[in-house]
Amino acid sequence: MGIVEEHAAAAETDFIIYTGMFCPFCTAVKRFLPNKGMTFSEFNMDEIDGLRQQVVSETGHRTVPVVIDVRNEQPIFIGGFDETQVYLR
Repeated sequence: MGIVEEHAAAAETDFIIYTGMFCPFCTAVKRFLPNKGMTFSEFNMDEIDGLRQQVVSETGHRTVPVVIDVRNEQPIFIGGFDETQVYLR
């Protein structure tokens, strides 16, 4: 089981998001999700050693935020902020 699956299994929220410091798109997604009535758990990749490499390895997504829908049994990788806006239209 990878780190994304571990975080998804432990989450009691609708989404998990992987963020970075000083990231305007991370701030935007953290405002956007609650405005859509969604909850999220945040993991800052700048604060947790090795997390960035694990998330990139598992998702192929190299920029932040990395948004994962964990409302269903299987986590669904969405992408970044732009993809999340489209996903939740």
